[in-house]
This record gives sequence, C-alpha cells and structure tokens, in this order.
Amino acid sequence: MQFIAFDLETTGTVPGVDSIAEIGAVRFINGEVDSVFSTLIDPLKPMPPGASAVNGITDDMLKGKPTIDLILPAFADFCGDDLLVAHNAPFDCQFLVAAVKKFELPAPKGIVVDSLPISRKVLPGLPNYKLGTLIQHLKIPSQEFHRAEADATYLGHMFHILMKRISIGGQAPKIENLIALTGKPEFRFPQIERQPKQLDFLNF
Repeated sequence: MQFIAFDLETTGTVPGVDSIAEIGAVRFINGEVDSVFSTLIDPLKPMPPGASAVNGITDDMLKGKPTIDLILPAFADFCGDDLLVAHNAPFDCQFLVAAVKKFELPAPKGIVVDSLPISRKVLPGLPNYKLGTLIQHLKIPSQEFHRAEADATYLGHMFHILMKRISIGGQAPKIENLIALTGKPEFRFPQIERQPKQLDFLNF
C-alpha cells in the first residue's frame, strides 16, 4: 500500500487568519518510508508564544525561509495523486485550501483520508485519540512531537498498523471502504487554474 502521511505546524488555529509555518509529508510504501518532503515556511508574521511553546518553532528559525506561495507547487508535485493521510485532517486541509485559493496554486490531487475517526473504530476504548496517545498505545518508537516531519512519520507508521489490522487476506482495504470508515464524504483539494489578470481601463 502506498500513501503520503502529512502534517502542518501553524501560527494558530484559524485558517485564513493564522498561517502555515511548517509542512512535513512522508511517502510510505508497504509500511516503509520511501521519501520525505519537509520545510519550514516563513508565515510573514510573528510566531505567537503559545504556538511556539507547543511546536518549538521560533521566529529566528523561520526568518529567511520560503513563503507558502513558493512551497505549494513543490508540495503538490511531491504528493501527485497519491492517497493522503492526516490526523484530524479537516484542520490541516482547511489551512492548505485557504492558501491554495489565495494564491491560485497547485494542490495535491489524491483523496485525503482522516486517520482520527478510523483510529477510533479500529482501536476502541482508548482515553483519547491524540496522535501521541495512539503512538504510545501501539508502541511505535518516538521522541519529539509537534514537528511536522516527525508527526507525519509517526502517523504513517500508525496508519500502516491500522491498515494491517483491517486488511483481509493480506489485501489492504479499498479507498472507498476507508472513506466509509471515516464517516465523512470523499475529500480532495480544489484544483485551481490561475486565471490571467485582466486590466481595467478607464474610459475618459
């Protein structure tokens, strides 16, 4: 099974107001890391102390990094049309959709699957379904959390384990069955073609 686990770090929780500060995406093939896309991003605003306390990202770390409009095409190219997996996917997806629409830039083409509702159904009875709790429960080796590449890597290993548990005869579940398991409709990022800007001429 091939998929890309991805995660974002942001300056806050409100898409369109707060900004993406880091993207981490890890391609897994048959449970093994194949390739990685990881970058800090200049959010063009200070990193609030509260967010920095969680992710450990400081203004000095972000200074001089590329802005999101320079990163989106490369991120879309890396992801292609692979299946995408995120934990609490609506949060990450809303930030990416806001940036894609604002800059009219390419986005990944694959279906996005939310591992949060899937983990609730495959691993019932846990005290909560935060990524850290799931990683600890499944005894996946881990160190730091709340950095995009690290969390995406943990997520990929977790998702692979979940897929093995619900596989039948060694066959990974079909995408439509995964979508049904989330209880949500299929989601893909909007594919926006940049429109040429028209000049308005004043008639005198």
